[in-house]
Order: sequence, then C-alpha cells, then structure tokens
Amino acid sequence: MSILPILTYGQPILKKKARAITKVDDDLGELVQALFDTMRNANGIGLAANQVGSLKRVLVVDISDMEEGKEVPPLVLLNPEVIEEEGSWTMEEGCLSIPEVRDDVERAERVKVRYKDLEFRTCEVEAAGLLGRVLLHEIDHLNGVLFIDHLGVVKRKLLKGRLNKIRRGEFEVGYPVAAEAPSTVAEPK
Repeated sequence: MSILPILTYGQPILKKKARAITKVDDDLGELVQALFDTMRNANGIGLAANQVGSLKRVLVVDISDMEEGKEVPPLVLLNPEVIEEEGSWTMEEGCLSIPEVRDDVERAERVKVRYKDLEFRTCEVEAAGLLGRVLLHEIDHLNGVLFIDHLGVVKRKLLKGRLNKIRRGEFEVGYPVAAEAPSTVAEPK
C-alpha cells in the first residue's frame, strides 16, 4: 500500500494543467496504485494525479461504496476529455484538497468522456448522476480547475476566510496532507 500526501488548497500545482501521458510503464502503474490507495485511505471517491503532486494526466474513480455506484467498477482514466455534455443539475460537492468546504455546484447532468485505459486503448464512458459528476470534478482537477472556481463571486468571497485557513494548514483531516508538491512525484517522466 502506497499512500501519498494530498496537496491542499493554495498549492500551485493544483492550478496547473496536467500533461498528456504518452505511454504506460511501471512508474505509471505505481502512480495509479498510489492514487487508489491514497483516495481510499481518505474515504474519497475520485482523485486526480495533480492532487498528489504529479502532472501526469491520470485520474481514478471508485464510487462502488455509494448506493448509486454499487454496479460501477473502479475506473482509471488516462488523458480523459469530455466530448459531450447534456443537461444541468446542482449538487453539493467537496474535495479532498479543500477540506471542510462544501458547496452546491452546477454541472452537466450527462457526459461522455473519451480516455485511454491502462492498455493505452481508446475508450469512452457515458455517465450521469454521481459518476458523471465525479468524472467532471476530477477532469477539472487535471485542467487546473477547482470546484470552488465554479462558484459565484459572492460565494467565493464568503469562503475566503476558510480558504485562507486551509492555505495556512489550520484544519484537521484523517489523511496525510502536504504543504507543497513532493519533488519525487511532481514531474512526469
């Protein structure tokens, strides 16, 4: 089991766009396993590589513990891109990188995402509900976008004090966090 610290709000890498993966190798396999281990240790349902300090364009999702996701297998998406969006719905979201902050976010109700799997085959997934929302949330991370970036100006101003506390490390969570990106993981090979 390889659990990595999760970077929290204010770390520059969270606002950077991840770089496309061009090959699957042992390092990527280790990163994927670490992403799953880290996400599950933090009781999360999705995690993008830049949340642990890597700019590789990879994310993992596992909603199988949720009522709506019991039939959904864990997913690994390399180089994911949203190719279709339909409808709109609002739901409360949170983020392992922004602990103790939750708010309503409007997102597409249905999405189609194209990605590469661990065999580097092109795949597509159509998703609605929770799975669609988690995919959009994590793809946003890979594009340097946080869920709070979807909030209006007034809501973001109201959150400023809480976000500053997170930036200073004034919060408590039950999983490892880091004040800055670990240099051993930050750049893709």
